[in-house]
Amino acid sequence: MTATHLTSDRLTDGATVTAPATTGPDAPSGTPRNGAQAIVATLERLGVEHVFGLPGGAVLPLYDALYGAKVRHILVRHEQGAGHAAQGYAAATGRVGVCMATSGPGATNLVTPLADANMDSVPMVAITGNVASTAMGSDAFQEADIRSISMPVTKHSFLVTRPEEIAATIASAFHIASTGRPGPVLVDVSKDALVAAADESLLQLPLPGYRTPVGPAPEAVRDAVELMLTARRPVLYVGGGCVRSNASEQVLQLAELTGIPVVTTLMARGAFPDSHPQHMGMPGMHGSVSGVATLQKSDLIISLGARFDDRVTGAKHTFAPDATIVHADIDPAEIGKNFPTAVGLVGDAKESIRGLVTEWTTRTAAGAVPDHEAWVRRCQGWKRRYPLGYETPSDGAMAPQLVIERLGAISGPDTVFASGVGQHQMWASQFITYDRPRHWLNSGGLGTMGYAVPAAMGAKVGRPDATVWAIDGDGCFQMTNQELATCAVEGIPIKVAIINNAGLGMVKQWQALFYSERFSHSQLPSMQIPDFATLAQAYGCVGLRCDNAGDVDATIEAAMEVDDQPVVVDFRVSQDAMVWPMVPAGTSNDEIQHARDVRPDFGEDD
Repeated sequence: MTATHLTSDRLTDGATVTAPATTGPDAPSGTPRNGAQAIVATLERLGVEHVFGLPGGAVLPLYDALYGAKVRHILVRHEQGAGHAAQGYAAATGRVGVCMATSGPGATNLVTPLADANMDSVPMVAITGNVASTAMGSDAFQEADIRSISMPVTKHSFLVTRPEEIAATIASAFHIASTGRPGPVLVDVSKDALVAAADESLLQLPLPGYRTPVGPAPEAVRDAVELMLTARRPVLYVGGGCVRSNASEQVLQLAELTGIPVVTTLMARGAFPDSHPQHMGMPGMHGSVSGVATLQKSDLIISLGARFDDRVTGAKHTFAPDATIVHADIDPAEIGKNFPTAVGLVGDAKESIRGLVTEWTTRTAAGAVPDHEAWVRRCQGWKRRYPLGYETPSDGAMAPQLVIERLGAISGPDTVFASGVGQHQMWASQFITYDRPRHWLNSGGLGTMGYAVPAAMGAKVGRPDATVWAIDGDGCFQMTNQELATCAVEGIPIKVAIINNAGLGMVKQWQALFYSERFSHSQLPSMQIPDFATLAQAYGCVGLRCDNAGDVDATIEAAMEVDDQPVVVDFRVSQDAMVWPMVPAGTSNDEIQHARDVRPDFGEDD
């Protein structure tokens, strides 16, 4: 039998290829690597240690190449779990997270994590197999044009059908994902390219249109500092970009140098210490009153790696009406996108802040004197008058805020928390103190229920010495709890706190406030199906339950004592608790409610 070339997993005369052993002691010496082997070799060259994935027909050559490889593959129970685990890994470590899936439904199951990573600027590379290039367009079994499907929700998507381009494409994907504004990149490889001999001499693709700004223009920095010196009510609006660029030290330096009040967005929790006296809290729909008021009443907003999300600004036409905006962002498309910008600082957040620090130091040394002491006192007054708090339920049920508050206090400042989406997410952002970056992981922009458990799994893999808690709701938990099996089998001892209020809490809150308490399809069975503690045990985890406020501390401490198994704690909490403060959707930040029927006063008095 002879053949002139490989077109797919079959030779041109129709004979099926039987692939030789590709790695390990049985691999034939002197044999050129095929495309799948080239992928694994490139991952190893790039320093990748962990990959999350699930095999299938189109990607089997790649899984064969992984057999005996140095890269640890973690077999998930659903491809969405692989994607969120890669996100959690990346967010907790700052390294690129990697996931794999097969063609068709395997690949499409990655779309949600890709979109999530894209919204939150998480560096991630997804590698998918596809049908042979000769079968593309024929509606072959498990065929999906994942490159086109994923293009709107990724930083870039590649389709590779030529084996000589595989290694270079993988390396380029990592470069794109981790430089500039981080984000997810998908590499889809046809099956025939995976089994064909690969020329690996090309180490990276030419990327002539890809430019990554490093630092802002000096004149822009001078203009920004001039505005900062003359403003009477300035605020540092710190976003997730400061976490992604590892700029927390620079943020602290700038804040303490200038004395300007600071707010940190949901994605920036820990980028500036919560415990610092200049921290006014989190702005936005469920931010602190002081955080919202400091932004709203400012006359200069210095935005550092934030994008003026609608959940922060409220109704656009009423947002910070007296404020001039200085916007620092590595993505030039963000500057001026949502609000007119007086000065744009295009560049890495760390470099932009360094520039501001240097220029401020120079100007003040030359005699420039800022005047915002009265403003600082006013902001501190809001912070004193409207602290975050909660009421103990009158029916004796546990307050969910109490559970989360005690969880933060007992587990300690080195703990990494990954949150699902909903009321528990907001309470976790409010009642746990975050004093350092990469200790708070959540789905901010896309708001993906089911994020917490697999993201915590990825974070624990990336930071095995850290205690990692997933804070989840009973609704979120039932979307991705199958990854507890992965954690149990793979020895990934995460801890899960289920804030169980027998309902879809945030949906119920909106229905209570805006839909006359018509709770349409938002309440889960009061008989508690499933029993989460029993389910955890079935998954090979420790299952605990707590339904009494007096047992909260002891239950958390019992969970903390387990370090060789995943632990799930079912906290049965009040079904009626609401998240406050709140800015109703579509309204002005001036409409913020500190509690139900309680509107704060943003007046001049302390």
